[in-house]
Amino acid sequence: MSTPGSEVNTGLAAGADAGAPPIIALRAVTKVYGEGQAAFKALKGIDLDIAAGDFVAVMGPSGSGKSTVMNILGCLDTPTAGAYLFQGAHVEQLTRDQRARLRRRWLGFVFQGFNLLARTSAQENVELPLLYRGLARAERAAAAKRSLALVGLAGWEHHTPAELSGGQQQRVAIARAIVSEPQVLLADEPTGNLDSQRSREIMELLVRLNEERGITVLMVTHEPDMAAYAKRIVRCVDGRIASDQRNTERTPLRTTDDADTAREEA
Repeated sequence: MSTPGSEVNTGLAAGADAGAPPIIALRAVTKVYGEGQAAFKALKGIDLDIAAGDFVAVMGPSGSGKSTVMNILGCLDTPTAGAYLFQGAHVEQLTRDQRARLRRRWLGFVFQGFNLLARTSAQENVELPLLYRGLARAERAAAAKRSLALVGLAGWEHHTPAELSGGQQQRVAIARAIVSEPQVLLADEPTGNLDSQRSREIMELLVRLNEERGITVLMVTHEPDMAAYAKRIVRCVDGRIASDQRNTERTPLRTTDDADTAREEA
């Protein structure tokens, strides 16, 4: 996207070296809802850089601005003032349609609610983003099958959500988010509806996608034990960034044997 509305250039690959410019940058971003006496300033001048290949957890109490930051980064909302740059392009200057194209091509989304179509198979749910992009049926099916295998659901392609556990449904949602090979995966409370065992499985999956596939991960969470999987933890308070630190004590991934034992005990 060398100019607003054109395709995002592919010169900045996930996992780029430390000297490369950030894939995402917020500069003095503010967000105000309402007008006059009813106006509420949700963000009060946010500066944030995200490097390609990073895994960032955004934390903060209710009303801290963390969800507003995520909505702006996901092109679901726009700043009132300030700049949002994606690979150097000014996203805040794009039209609604141009932002939608950026979302479809470069961003993947995972939410607390799995948002799966109830009467549709796992494979058909995963195919949806590719359907919107106009891919042929055979291409969609092959890509969805690969994506489901990547999240550990090979053989489950034709099961509906009602036939899947909560953890499996979230895996389908993640497969759908990555089927278009996004550069950035935005996860909003991805373990909020899961028990502790399934939560750990989902976090380990996100870590592996980040480390093995080079996908940049941005996650909003209120759970410190989930944030502990991230490489970096950003804390928001009252519309500002209160702290931004590398996580030097990341939760380690379990070995395959450990994970198998945990599943047997669950």
